[in-house]
Amino acid sequence: MANVFAKNLSSKQVMATDGTEIGILFNIVMDIRTGDIIDLIVKPDMSLDTSRYKVDEQYILLPFESVRAIKDYIVVDKNIARGLKSESISM
Repeated sequence: MANVFAKNLSSKQVMATDGTEIGILFNIVMDIRTGDIIDLIVKPDMSLDTSRYKVDEQYILLPFESVRAIKDYIVVDKNIARGLKSESISM
């Protein structure tokens, strides 16, 4: 993923790959030793059912590994964001 400045992430809309609006980015959790982003702290959309997400008070925590794209929106894989493994399709 290309480098993105933190100031460009502030208040960015977070959306799932299926188009579900998750919420607005509030903050990030970062490993200060490595500089790696661990979680996104998101203020959830009022219509979002947060019961399947990791919740911390009024925010949800999305693992950074769930991020698929950062452009006009931050796009996340909903299965990874919920702590589920992506299902593989067998043929």
